[in-house]
Amino acid sequence: MTNQEMMELAPELDGQFNELVKYCMASGVIDPNLYIEYDVKRGLRDRNGKGVLTGLTEISDVIGFDIKDGDRVPTDGRLYFQGYNVMDLLQNSKERRFAFEEATYLLLFGDLPTDEQLEQFIGILGGLRELSGHFVRDVIMKAPSANIMNALEKSIVTLYSYDDNPEDISVPNVLRQSLQLIAKMPVISVFAYQSYMHFKMDDVLIIRNPDPECSTAENILRMLRPDGRYTELEARVLDVALVLHAEHGGGNNSTFTDHVVTSSGTDTYSTIAASVASLKGFRHGGANIKVTAMFEDIKANVQNWEDEAELTAYLQKILNKEAFDNAGLIYGIGHAVYTLSDPREVILKEYARKLSEEKGHVKEFELYDRVERIAKELVQKSKNTLKPICANVDFYSGFVYGMLGIPQALFTPIFAMARISGWSAHRLEELVNKGKIIRPAYKYVGRHRDYVDIENRK
Repeated sequence: MTNQEMMELAPELDGQFNELVKYCMASGVIDPNLYIEYDVKRGLRDRNGKGVLTGLTEISDVIGFDIKDGDRVPTDGRLYFQGYNVMDLLQNSKERRFAFEEATYLLLFGDLPTDEQLEQFIGILGGLRELSGHFVRDVIMKAPSANIMNALEKSIVTLYSYDDNPEDISVPNVLRQSLQLIAKMPVISVFAYQSYMHFKMDDVLIIRNPDPECSTAENILRMLRPDGRYTELEARVLDVALVLHAEHGGGNNSTFTDHVVTSSGTDTYSTIAASVASLKGFRHGGANIKVTAMFEDIKANVQNWEDEAELTAYLQKILNKEAFDNAGLIYGIGHAVYTLSDPREVILKEYARKLSEEKGHVKEFELYDRVERIAKELVQKSKNTLKPICANVDFYSGFVYGMLGIPQALFTPIFAMARISGWSAHRLEELVNKGKIIRPAYKYVGRHRDYVDIENRK
């Protein structure tokens, strides 16, 4: 029942509910000075924004500073998967179609595959992609959701009922489940989008089964497009984007969620659904949608995209909370770890340039490039800091997806399709190391009170 239906059923509840809301908001307020007094690491970060160390991992390393003579020195960002620099991985896989599958193998098993191992792994994923007609009809097509992340959560949790051994959290069984989820999540996401567009938006229903011979990136494009066609560059760009989003350390919100939920001893489907729920949040996986909306606003309000003075003035209005969403943020600029550069943004920007040339969007790419350069300086000045500020991977990812004809409803699901590789690796790492249940402390700052009989309460 919706809120409106509830109020129409009992109008007198409206005032009562508003009172409850007031009580709820009043009872939840904590004096912000107490966080300083008790040195609480809000968001598990210290006062300088550095993450609190909560675990160890060998899966990936995120570097934004070098240590010289005991001091942190800003450096060009580096991202390592199982010790290998991601830039090297992508540079050396230029002629191959399955960079994401190769990166997934590396994340799960710790080493780069041989030709034979990669071919076998691709075959395994290809054989696991297809969904049964019953699952598509009874789960994906029933009650389609406008937010595909919710549809993805629902489908993942329901896969539990289709598993003959869902509760077994031994490493062999969890690996089996992980491979199935890695293979099926792109199919679930695209089918969920197509179902929503058909049943809710009266569009043509397109359900094209995945091709086991195609890569993950190729299958996404062929399942999504009415004609199933794509260029070599389009598939390559999406393949690269999947690699760049596949993993980013154990401390990001959704991967930490993966560790926390895994440590409780629950099943794989519940764990991955929780990670998807985390990624859905606009502070995490939905940032590229904000960047896209911001650029639409800039294009509508800046007459001459090449006039840097006009562009600078409007970006300053955004920072001053006088334009766009009045939040005072230039989305896609800044990162919690990276300083001089985000390696994912550096790589994706180059592919965005190439794709813009093929698609006839060079002027738009130049606008992005111009905003990136100007915004970094403006944000640094507004924060009154000498710390370098760089654009992050979200700055160009939405632009790239748009040029690929991918709808915004699938921007964050594509992030999930990639990050499932990292989540699976971290879940297996948590299980292999038999860690304790993750249980940080919260300090009680309320007051103890004596019980009052109901007739004496005010």
